[in-house]
Amino acid sequence: MVDQAERLRLLAEKIKQEAKQKAGLARARVIAVTSGKGGVGKTNITANLGIAMAQAGRRVLIIDTDLGLANADVVLGVSPQHSLSQVLKGEKAIEEIIVEGPAGVKLIAGGSGFQELININNPRLSRFLSSLEAMEEMADVILLDTGAGLSKNVLSFVLAADEVIVVTNPEPTALTDAYVTIKAIVKKSPAARPKLLINRVGDEEEFHSAQNRLVKVCQRFLGINLDVLGYILDDPNVPRAVKNQKPFLLAYPGTPASRCLKRLADKLIGTPASQAATEVKGIRGFFGRLVRSFSSSTVS
Repeated sequence: MVDQAERLRLLAEKIKQEAKQKAGLARARVIAVTSGKGGVGKTNITANLGIAMAQAGRRVLIIDTDLGLANADVVLGVSPQHSLSQVLKGEKAIEEIIVEGPAGVKLIAGGSGFQELININNPRLSRFLSSLEAMEEMADVILLDTGAGLSKNVLSFVLAADEVIVVTNPEPTALTDAYVTIKAIVKKSPAARPKLLINRVGDEEEFHSAQNRLVKVCQRFLGINLDVLGYILDDPNVPRAVKNQKPFLLAYPGTPASRCLKRLADKLIGTPASQAATEVKGIRGFFGRLVRSFSSSTVS
């Protein structure tokens, strides 16, 4: 275990040095979308947010990092044939595993590839670092669709990102899980400032009631001013779109949920990356931090 942790630390350092050498490249914003529990609409939000940002002129890449229930492809209505694992094994180039979805949004199926970072050797590492440069050049925004809950894997992805959006709904249990998630993030990274998005709200009154509860609890017990991005209205057209495997933003562009989603995208786009995160390191920085997190988990 110690030898494995040492190799991971060396890998993280190599990625860090490579990032310094490529410091002149424009860096994509890496935004993790996560939730304290499943079933709150996290993946649906990620996919449709990507489409809204693409429609606004941003180049968007979604990476499905859910190691258990990866289904961003279902929401986008695409069928990836390959995953990041094959890039790490040297079987495919990064361009070969990317699937283009609606509105030009690109998708990478992560699968077990992230775990294979633990055992990567130097030749494969060099090829992988080159692929990171390709990813950086093809996207302005990289959205990470994480798993739900607080497993070590999920927290590793969340803490490695530049920005974090915690998705919840107004139900008391979901709000409690959202608070626990925010608490875990801030405990691990005191400088982190997760953003809150409340999905499936009935009206503005319900939204304000839910957000006030979380804002006050975070102020009292965590000492942070929670950044609330807004809300997505409950909309019967959303499950209809999911059933038809089509993003609701495209299937029903004028409905309440779609209008809310567009406002969310505009808000994120209107916030410069330098203000949205304390440190924007792009995709190389993300993978460097991810490997360091894996290293720490191995030691413990």
